[in-house]
Amino acid sequence: MTAATMFEKIWRRHIVVDRDDGYTLLYIDRHLMHDGSAMGFAKLRERNIKVRRPERSFATPDHYVRSDSGRIDDIVDPRHKRMIEQIGENTTAHRVTLFGLGDARQGIAHVVGPEQGITQPGLTLVCGDSHTSTHGALGALAFGIGTSEVAHVMATQCLWQRKPKAMRVTVDGQLGVGVTAKDVILAVIGKIGAAGAVGHVIEYAGSAIRSLSIEGRLTVCNMSIEAGARAGMVAPDDKTIAYLEGRPFAPKGADWNAAVELWRTLPSDAEAVFDREVRLSAADVEPMMTWGTSPEDALPISARVPDPASVADSAKQEAMQRALDYMGLTPGTRLDELPVDRVFIGSCTNSRIEDLRDAARIVRGRKATVPAWVVAGSGLIKRQAEAEGLDQIFREANFEWREQPGCSMCVGMNGDIGKPGQRIASTSNRNFVGRQGPGVRTHLVSPAMAAAAAITGHFTDVRQLPV
Repeated sequence: MTAATMFEKIWRRHIVVDRDDGYTLLYIDRHLMHDGSAMGFAKLRERNIKVRRPERSFATPDHYVRSDSGRIDDIVDPRHKRMIEQIGENTTAHRVTLFGLGDARQGIAHVVGPEQGITQPGLTLVCGDSHTSTHGALGALAFGIGTSEVAHVMATQCLWQRKPKAMRVTVDGQLGVGVTAKDVILAVIGKIGAAGAVGHVIEYAGSAIRSLSIEGRLTVCNMSIEAGARAGMVAPDDKTIAYLEGRPFAPKGADWNAAVELWRTLPSDAEAVFDREVRLSAADVEPMMTWGTSPEDALPISARVPDPASVADSAKQEAMQRALDYMGLTPGTRLDELPVDRVFIGSCTNSRIEDLRDAARIVRGRKATVPAWVVAGSGLIKRQAEAEGLDQIFREANFEWREQPGCSMCVGMNGDIGKPGQRIASTSNRNFVGRQGPGVRTHLVSPAMAAAAAITGHFTDVRQLPV
């Protein structure tokens, strides 16, 4: 066998059949579902078929859950209420494991999967959500799928796909003080652009990536889709194995030993050739924030709002001007002088225990000057944070410690939205027009940077707030 990338190794192991037209039928090891999966189940009902491998399927409500209440009856919109009711009905009918409301394991699908050990190296994993790339942080090939594909996986446990190309993003060196995984991925997207990895699976490599915790790697892979990638991956190592050991759905006993042996064969071979290579120096990455309406509009906090006139391409000039108009920004303004109206700490990008600890370190002993929310990514993370006293730190600083884990203000489809014209410092993954509500202006930052903005009332270099 020729030298192979990690992606190639996993792809080969899951081929059912290769078709002459370039499509491959892949076997799918894990299927995650959320409260938007009702359409997939409806398609099964139309054909009177059942989920083929229910033991490989897992579900949790997250998109339509209210963050101020864990009660279905408190959901105001009857359509949203019905979707959460349906996930319970459908999973019961098809014998799919559900982490439902009232279950401490409930949470955002891309937080629950790794936390429960459902996500494992070498597996193929899909979900009807674009940020399924998150799970690649544990060495899985994970990607989002559409509604018809959701039904196809439910019915067959397989999926037709065109094989993507392989891209390696190497970040070497040591990250500076105050620089986090969120800053790394924003710097990557800022460098290659929102379409920079279209048609590729990204493998993140280098000493700076290896130094990240699993939580940090999950953040990096989560936003791979924002660079246009089909998936993002990090090779499994001792950190991966330590993270998974003992988790509820991880292998046990002899199966664990066999799994670990396999996982250690997955990293890309030294001689493996990638279709594209990108390199960054960790020393060049600063605390980052976005200024526009795409994650590629990312700059260091020390920078100024860019001027469209500085760009030669007329189409790019027009796009930049539209973004500036929507965001209410003037070229040349210092980013660290921009005021903040609200702060949101949460989402599948940054709602894990490490994220909450990072924010709490900045918040401790200080007071928020603008409204700020903290929404844990799962019930277990919420419990752990409360056991560590993080909730009390946030409450004493006038942050709202929200009741129910879920997507909350990241997606703005559950009642958690900002007001038109508000400028929000958000730890989520998308700053699109209207993403957090009509007319809302979203700036993507790390949890520490979001906490700093809440304290000062404007975007602030977190390195200027000693802890």
